[in-house]
Amino acid sequence: MNIEARGITVEKGGSAILSGLDLSVRPGELLGLVGPNGAGKSTLLRVLAGIEPPTAGAVLYDGARSVGGPALARRLAYLPQGGEVNWSVTVEDAVALGRLPHRGLDTARDAAAIAAAMAATGVAALKDRRIDTLSGGERMRTLLARALAVEAEILLADEPIAALDPASQLDAMALLRRLARAGTGVVAVLHDLSLAVRWCDRLVLMATGSVVAEGAPSAVLDARNLAEIFGIEALRTEWEGQPVVVPWRRAERTGRTGPG
Repeated sequence: MNIEARGITVEKGGSAILSGLDLSVRPGELLGLVGPNGAGKSTLLRVLAGIEPPTAGAVLYDGARSVGGPALARRLAYLPQGGEVNWSVTVEDAVALGRLPHRGLDTARDAAAIAAAMAATGVAALKDRRIDTLSGGERMRTLLARALAVEAEILLADEPIAALDPASQLDAMALLRRLARAGTGVVAVLHDLSLAVRWCDRLVLMATGSVVAEGAPSAVLDARNLAEIFGIEALRTEWEGQPVVVPWRRAERTGRTGPG
């Protein structure tokens, strides 16, 4: 499934959170949304997921403005940020919630998808634990497994690595890359610039509700954008043929920025 966001504007309380934003989401690509706090990344993800309607503009799914709710739920998975849960169920039952859009269609496939998602995220051994007893990282991996269980064509993940330890962050980014290589379109909001530049196929840099730069990760996160948008200087190099960006110190902000 292809997603096209055209002229997306979202206004809240008299302020524009997103302003005339255009974005494409393609199958087989890991797309990273980066930018300072308050740039509008999470709002954009909710608009793409059909959770939050735009004030102006439209989101097209394979060229159509509207896809039926159940049909869209089978084709698009959304992982919100925070990893908060307000229920007490087992890990396996929580992951199984990802199959709700498919319930009754193929129970054998449901079981296989749930097992595969738990194995991929390393929570199979926790399947009988109550989700509200897990650590933040375990809970986030469980919620990622729930999103994977949908077996959607598009995965929208809002800060999927925020609560994870370094090894689990690497595992999660490798998993998202594998999903993309298998044909899934993956969009991830990321704050770790070093992981974003290494693992993503394309980056979209946002500030104050607009797209500032889009393209190859190393080009988007150049010295000028790091200084003007993030207000930092960074070590930019390569290791084992992969680009490396390590925030080093604050820089004088001279251009368009987002708050925070």
